[in-house]
Amino acid sequence: MRVLFVSNGPTEDAIGARIAQGLGLEVYALPLVGRGLAYEGVAREVLGPRQEMPSGGFLFGSLGNLLADLRAGFLSMSLAQWRAAWRFSADAVVVVGDAYALSVGLLAARGKPLYHVNPLVSAHYLEQASPWEVLLDWGGSDFTPYERLLQRRARAVFVRDGASLQRLRRLGVDHAYFYGSFAMDLLSPPERDLTPLLGQAPLLALLPGTRGDEAFSLPRMLEASRHIPLTAAVAWPKAWEALPPLPGWNPQWEDAQSLRLEREGHTVWVLRGAFSAILHRSRLALATAGTAAEQAAGLGIPIVAFPTPGPQYTRAFARRQKRLLGEALHLVEPDPYRIAGQALLLLQAEALYRRASQAGRERIGPPGGIRGTLEHIRRDLLSPGGQP
Repeated sequence: MRVLFVSNGPTEDAIGARIAQGLGLEVYALPLVGRGLAYEGVAREVLGPRQEMPSGGFLFGSLGNLLADLRAGFLSMSLAQWRAAWRFSADAVVVVGDAYALSVGLLAARGKPLYHVNPLVSAHYLEQASPWEVLLDWGGSDFTPYERLLQRRARAVFVRDGASLQRLRRLGVDHAYFYGSFAMDLLSPPERDLTPLLGQAPLLALLPGTRGDEAFSLPRMLEASRHIPLTAAVAWPKAWEALPPLPGWNPQWEDAQSLRLEREGHTVWVLRGAFSAILHRSRLALATAGTAAEQAAGLGIPIVAFPTPGPQYTRAFARRQKRLLGEALHLVEPDPYRIAGQALLLLQAEALYRRASQAGRERIGPPGGIRGTLEHIRRDLLSPGGQP
């Protein structure tokens, strides 16, 4: 049985690869955003152009993103992806992503079993959103009539939280399921013991993200950390040469994975391969990130966030994440002193900190989404009468 996974984003690729790995079937992948590196070593073949776009998948995040992608060949890339979906002969299709990815997956399925995993839309996005905000981000904030029409062609739809399950079923999609948080499933155990480097004190996690916002956000996070009484550690996801200029900070290498930044007696650690290790030691996080911020909230870590010029963590994206995480996320202007002030308030006001911590755990939910989804799909495909 040949199962095709269609996904549109690095997080979606990671979720798809984890589900594919557990299915025990012959798997192929068609990533619609980026190169789909998560599928390497899991899928028998990764189809499509596998082309990186300047926006990193946030095509409609701004006019600049849209124009940059169009200049980079977005339309020709998309046509090639649609052709790859049409030409591939699949026995079943699993879509991880939004309504656009579902459209491509439906073309590839051509009547074969189709499953939709939507880790993007949450009913929480509708909370306190103005009609204008919902309209501008309609497909990201709610299940649109078009998406629900396509979902009726699927055997099962899997959502990210309990509130979304209730909303989707109220909207008439009775074959929707929620098994747990996808984001928390992607969070690995701590990669290494940080005690030899950082001691045992609680940490301040600096999460600048992976989509290009870090050139703006990381210097502001570093400056803010100078006024927060926690050991600061940057979870750096990229190669060292991708670090933006950090004027005023003196870098000193500790080892191949650890860089120490010094400024006027203040130390900040920049660590690669230690994202989970940092989060599991953190009392507070400064973030301009998507999934990483959600995972921090899911662990009960309050977040101070601020908007960037993009491409990802724009003001609209930040407000949207605020609606998702509620009291777990405190959104401020991108000024180091305001960032530090809000962090100090959270650390000093016990009731405020406790509410933020509890809100994050409740809104993100427990792990289990990936395991529950893959078991559901495997059971459905391999049960008597389930196999195409």
